[in-house]
Amino acid sequence: MNRLDNPILQVLESYKAAVWAKDVNALVALYDRDAVVFDMWGTWSYNGIASWRAMVEGWFGSLGTERVIVDFSEARTIVAADLAVVHAFATYKAVDADGLELRAMDNRLTMTLRQQADGWNIVHQHTSSPIEAGTAQVIFRR
Repeated sequence: MNRLDNPILQVLESYKAAVWAKDVNALVALYDRDAVVFDMWGTWSYNGIASWRAMVEGWFGSLGTERVIVDFSEARTIVAADLAVVHAFATYKAVDADGLELRAMDNRLTMTLRQQADGWNIVHQHTSSPIEAGTAQVIFRR
């Protein structure tokens, strides 16, 4: 099954496209209004779409002319009735206007989605990276 045949994996494709375009509305539209997001950066959780929108606006606004290429690998889905879980490895690669890589990092990503009238929406997202036991440093590359 490819990503276009699987509506859950299609959400990941829409996520990638929205991040590349720095389209706040398109990215936020993937999330439920009551979504809870456990992100890696600075805040323990974002509760509700307004707080998540503010984070996305800040992220995209901080990029200037840079863009971010997102790639998901080893994505796996579990679907039961109106709930689904997807987990994957996510790579975020910042590039300049000429496409030159500036920096990159890998995360582990888990999303829970609920099927609603307008399709599948993310109700919970959790990102993480392992921590090196001896140094307590985050490991950003697989």
